[in-house]
Amino acid sequence: MSEPSTTPNTAPRTSRWLMAAPLIAFTTLAAIFWFRLGNTDPSRIPSALIGRPAPQTPLPALTGLANNGAPIPGLDPSVFKGKVSVVNVWASWCVPCHDEAPLLTELGKDTRLQIVGINYKDAPDNARRFLGRYGNPFGIVGVDGNGRASIEWGVYGVPETFIVGRQGTIVYKMVGPVTPENINTVLKVEIDKALAGS
Repeated sequence: MSEPSTTPNTAPRTSRWLMAAPLIAFTTLAAIFWFRLGNTDPSRIPSALIGRPAPQTPLPALTGLANNGAPIPGLDPSVFKGKVSVVNVWASWCVPCHDEAPLLTELGKDTRLQIVGINYKDAPDNARRFLGRYGNPFGIVGVDGNGRASIEWGVYGVPETFIVGRQGTIVYKMVGPVTPENINTVLKVEIDKALAGS
C-alpha cells in the first residue's frame, strides 16, 4: 500500500490564474486608455487643420433665409480671403447651440468680422425658426445636409467654432459651445490675434 503524496496539488491554482489573466489584462488596458485618452478634454485637442487653408467645400444657402429682403448666401470658400471670419457649426437640434446663440448674435455686431454659419444635418424649417428665435448673427449660412463638409472641417460634434484669418487659413478651433466664461477669455482673445495678423 503506497503512502499518499504530500506534494500539494497546484493544478487548480494555475488554472484559476490562467482564467483570470485576460480579465486582469483587460482591466489594465482599460485603465491606461481612460487616463491617457478618455480623461482628455476634447476642447484642448489641437486641430490638424490649424495653419491650413479652410476647406474649399462650397455649401448651398439655407432656402428662405433673408436679411432685409435679400437672400443670405451659401458658403463660397472664396469669402475667406481678406477678412477674419468666425465659422460656427450649429444645428437647431443641438442643445448647447441654443445656449451659445445669444452670444453669437452679440458677436455678430462686431463689424471687423464676418460670421459664417454651417448648418449641420438640420431641417431647413427648424434652422430658420432657430435663427428667428435668437437672431441671425450669420452673413453667410451654408447647409451641410449630409455632414460631409463638417468632416472636412474636422468637426467632432456640434457646436464647434473656427477662426479663419485673412489669408484663408484656420488659426483657431473651439470644440464645444461658446459660453459666457470662454467668449471673452478665449474666443475674443483669439479673434483679436487674428485681426492683428499674429
